Amino acid sequence: QVLLVESGGGLVQAGDSLRLSCAASEGTLRRYTMGWFRQAPGKETEFVAVVVWYSSTTHYADSVKGRFSISRDNAENTVYLQMNNLQPEDTAVYYCAARSAFGIATTRGEYDYWGQGTQVTVSS
Repeated sequence: QVLLVESGGGLVQAGDSLRLSCAASEGTLRRYTMGWFRQAPGKETEFVAVVVWYSSTTHYADSVKGRFSISRDNAENTVYLQMNNLQPEDTAVYYCAARSAFGIATTRGEYDYWGQGTQVTVSS
């Protein structure tokens, strides 16, 4: 069991940066593959990025590749999503998720635990 808490969202202008954090309030993230997803108003949940636990291999959605970076600090029990050059289309609630199985996963149903989300709003 792991409880996830996201933070770092906010209101920014196009071109700005934000760093989201996902911390475990209970349990350890060390052996979980960690993903970030987002959901914009009226749209389905969308995969953003993932980092596996055993190799730190990462994978990104095409829409954020080159702008977003996922990383993990196992000592701090935290996963980060660095978001650069934010655009209005990045506006969404961002969720982190934990997956106990091995390997890259890009769909919601492959993850076992979810945080409550943090709002990111990008104005033009």
